Amino acid sequence: MWLGVLYALGAGLMWGLVFVGPLLLPEYPAALQVVGRYLAFGLIALPLAWMDRRGLARLTRDDWKEALKLAAIGNLLYYFFLASAIQRAGGPLPTMMIATLPVVIAIVSNLRAGNRDGQLPWLRLAPPLLVIAAGIVCVNQVELLALRADPNADLGRYTLGGLLGLGAVVCWTWYPIRNADWLRAHPGRSPRVWATAQGVATLPLALAGYVLLWGGMEMSGSGFPMPLGPRPAFFLGLMLAIGLFASWLGTLCWNQASQRLPTAMVGQLIVFESLAALSYAFILRGAWPAPLTLTGVALLIVGVVRAVRVRPQCS
Repeated sequence: MWLGVLYALGAGLMWGLVFVGPLLLPEYPAALQVVGRYLAFGLIALPLAWMDRRGLARLTRDDWKEALKLAAIGNLLYYFFLASAIQRAGGPLPTMMIATLPVVIAIVSNLRAGNRDGQLPWLRLAPPLLVIAAGIVCVNQVELLALRADPNADLGRYTLGGLLGLGAVVCWTWYPIRNADWLRAHPGRSPRVWATAQGVATLPLALAGYVLLWGGMEMSGSGFPMPLGPRPAFFLGLMLAIGLFASWLGTLCWNQASQRLPTAMVGQLIVFESLAALSYAFILRGAWPAPLTLTGVALLIVGVVRAVRVRPQCS
């Protein structure tokens, strides 16, 4: 079990990088960052696909359809919502909305996956979930106070960012549950091969999206310098880094964790992504978190440690 927790921690550290891109490329449209990231992911997956060609050849037509669904919703649509939210509301608000995923996924998984993993006792699950929720409230309170103190804050823009963040939460409630369902239904399949398959499935979707976006910008006369924007070298390097570490390596670590842990438990460990993203955001700000923020982070960690000790009970 603890090996699964370590894999989930590695996934969180990798996935936290996706919150950095929109902050470092504020002048780039969110849609361009989405297709750029997943084009890089797909291209990185091609040599890996050659190495895993035997395992990929074992995948059925239905498996590839599932990989396409996971790629479309869990990769492209999720990151479009997230990047758009970060550009409009800044890093902390969407980060803390994503931090609600441990609560949301644990509840949804506990309601639907009892026959497979056993039921996590609600009385034992509730306290760590409440501790996690309290941590989220603490961090959000700091950000809301900063927002109210800023006379130039665009509340409409922040509200839209919050709604887009909610869309990201919906996508990433669906993705890990659906992905874990496939992995647990195919215990003999390699998590590495499945991560590579999702990368291969993402490539044609990202390429089509890139072509459509480029054409749409040209037709609308947006003036944005396509295909790589005003900082092409930085854009390419960042997309390759996020594609390799966040998309492929992060997915690989998460798949390893999903095969070792119950869905409701592994869902709570997504909190590692939010902790990593918050750390990266404050590093970019060059500011130390407020005491209430640190309290919230401590509560999140305590909640996770308590949650992983809860054992499922077979019905």
